Amino acid sequence: MALQCGIVGLPNVGKSTLFNCLSNAKAQAANFPFCTIEPNVGVITVPDKRLIKLAEIDNPKRAIPTTVEIVDIAGLVKGASKGEGLGNQFLANIREVDAIIHVVRCFENENIIHVDGSINPVRDKEVIDIELQLKDLETVEGRIAKLQKQAKVGNDKIAQKTVAIAERIKAVLLTGKSARTVELTEDEEGLIHDFFLLTKKPVLYVCNVDEASAVKGNKYTEALMQNTADEKAEILIVAAATEADIAGLDSYEEKQLFLEDLGLDEPGVNKLIHSAYKLLNLQTYFTTGVEESHAWTFVKGIKAPKAAGIIHSDFEKGFIRAEVIKYDDYIRLGSESACRDNGKIAIEGKEYVVQDGDIMHFRFNV
Repeated sequence: MALQCGIVGLPNVGKSTLFNCLSNAKAQAANFPFCTIEPNVGVITVPDKRLIKLAEIDNPKRAIPTTVEIVDIAGLVKGASKGEGLGNQFLANIREVDAIIHVVRCFENENIIHVDGSINPVRDKEVIDIELQLKDLETVEGRIAKLQKQAKVGNDKIAQKTVAIAERIKAVLLTGKSARTVELTEDEEGLIHDFFLLTKKPVLYVCNVDEASAVKGNKYTEALMQNTADEKAEILIVAAATEADIAGLDSYEEKQLFLEDLGLDEPGVNKLIHSAYKLLNLQTYFTTGVEESHAWTFVKGIKAPKAAGIIHSDFEKGFIRAEVIKYDDYIRLGSESACRDNGKIAIEGKEYVVQDGDIMHFRFNV
């Protein structure tokens, strides 16, 4: 299953509007709570100027971009951890995604109902944080009780160590902070991986603003930035309603003129897609030639055989070597043959760690 980002937030903060802009999937968008009940899944193209450049050089029959999956999850309300509203469903859906895009309302509009009656992004963020933290606390306490029994039987050292880590996480959750703020080593991360903690997932906060605030933000975005300064999280400012207007324009020229009027160099949703891609720890390598230029998604840090397997399992099973050209060299020299003539094709084996932007050709035998 592909890695997914889940869009979460209180009802009526603009999640479905933003989702529609991203995916062109028409999730119902309406001015009342719980409009989105079943999670909508959108497969979203990742804009990449490098793919366009490669296609300009090789003039292939087709160019295939990489994608990322975004899930629009039902709005959450206070008490979700105890099953209020659509709480149980919300928490089950968020447990299944790999990263969180948390949309927070940072605009005023008397025609759009706010579930708590006023605009306060810090309060809204904390409503969701608290519900996720309470659910994680329930999970951690349950695991501690089981692990303590294991630790006593046969003096289980691994269970003892895991209990100690879980106790650290519990202490942080009790202070109202998320599990992601706990500093853990790679080995410690491995020991608590199967806890599947909600507040351990990487998060991107999206401030949904009005059109006038699309470039510099406003007092609400500033308040949220101050509140999240100590978190391991990124913040992005997007005017979802304006993005919907841009997406609805017919021509590229019209869209560019709209963006220029707003003072933006690219649509906010493009930045959001790139941020989601990064949030999932994803990178891109390329294959290119006269038939096609193709962008391939991989998880950062994988080695050449695994990367080859993304194209076809036979490539991984029979992997011999990878021929690798750096993107900048390909663009500068203008062709594979020129890169070969200039000694810019590296022959890499099974231990090669694939880098973002690599142009690769795999040799295999099955």
